[in-house]
Amino acid sequence: DVQLQASGGGLVQAGGSLRVSCAASGFNFDGHNIAWFRQAPGKEREVVSCFNSGDDSTYYADSVKGRFTISRDVAKKMVYLQMNTLKAEDTAVYYCAADRDIATMPMGKYLDHWGQGTQVTVSS
Repeated sequence: DVQLQASGGGLVQAGGSLRVSCAASGFNFDGHNIAWFRQAPGKEREVVSCFNSGDDSTYYADSVKGRFTISRDVAKKMVYLQMNTLKAEDTAVYYCAADRDIATMPMGKYLDHWGQGTQVTVSS
């Protein structure tokens, strides 16, 4: 079975750090690009960061650039999102996703695989 298991969310104070993880199984991990999305209450889901499996390049939304870092461990089939200098507006459910087409990935539609999400709450 295909699985993307997100974990590591929690409650953190503004200015703090948190790392969320995503464990992949059941599909060709190295052949898929990985992204983190988030959805805050009452808001639409938005892309946070993408990792291009073809050339290891990364993309970050302007709102997290310089604070968040995406990485992956191919051997462990893990993807990470290190989040530093967290702000209250980073509060959301964070989802990992995988897809073979990096060009359309940031739009978050019709992606191959989605994880179940992990809650990140930043208190101000």
